[in-house]
Amino acid sequence: MTKITVTVGETQLQATLDDTPAGRDFAAMLPLELRLSDYHGIEKVADLPRKLDTTDAPARYAAKAGDITLYAPWGNMAIFYKPFEAASGLVRLGAFDGPIDALLQDGAFPARFALAD
Repeated sequence: MTKITVTVGETQLQATLDDTPAGRDFAAMLPLELRLSDYHGIEKVADLPRKLDTTDAPARYAAKAGDITLYAPWGNMAIFYKPFEAASGLVRLGAFDGPIDALLQDGAFPARFALAD
């Protein structure tokens, strides 16, 4: 498992990526500056620069609040702040280690994803 930081404004959030092909591939892309925007009032989404390795990923996943995921059909990252039913093509990358209040702002905003020191 890989520890990362997600910086939003002056706030640093801690998260842990899963030791899976998709989690490791996402970690290999860091650091990343992504623009997060709201999607359907349950998740923040951002486009990734390339597709991730989804080898051995389950066909479906039911997201929990705080999960960092990949929606494989579109190739974008989704951070859930509300739970979501099992969806085909949703792959868990990891999860935040604590509250994610800094992500719960309106409009689109930048966030920096980096490996933790």
